[in-house]
Amino acid sequence: MDKIKGFYQNLFQQAGFSDFSIDFDLEENRLLIFLYEGEWLKRWLSEIVGSLLLLERLKATKENREPIRIDVNNYRKERERIISDLAKAAAKKAVFSKGEVKLPVMNAYERRIVHEELSIRPDVKTESEGEGKNRRVVIKPI
Repeated sequence: MDKIKGFYQNLFQQAGFSDFSIDFDLEENRLLIFLYEGEWLKRWLSEIVGSLLLLERLKATKENREPIRIDVNNYRKERERIISDLAKAAAKKAVFSKGEVKLPVMNAYERRIVHEELSIRPDVKTESEGEGKNRRVVIKPI
C-alpha cells in the first residue's frame, strides 16, 4: 500500500497541489485523499474522482491486481449516502402510491447501491432498465 500511496502523492505534487493528505483505509480498501485547495475545487471534484478511478483501474490492470477504491474529500462517501437516501424515499413513494418509481439515470456503481439498499425490503423490488448510459433503477411495490 505504501507504493500505491506514494504514487498518488507524487501525482498530486506533480499536478501542482501543495496542500493535500493521503491515507489508506485498510478495512474498506479505500484510498482517502483530501485536497485543501479552495472553493474552485468543488466545481471539479466529480471529474477529479472519475479521472482518478479510471487511472486506478488502468494501473491495477497493468500491475495485475484488484483496483482500490478512491475517495477525494469524501465525495464518494457523500454520494453513496445521497443515493441511499434517494432509494429509501423512492421505495416509500412506490409503496404509498402503489405504483412504480423510476429513478434518474445512474452508472452501474450507483445502481448497485440502490439495489443493495432496497434488497432488505420485502415490500418492494428493484429492476434496472434502459440501455448503455441511459440505464436507471425502477422501484416497484410487491
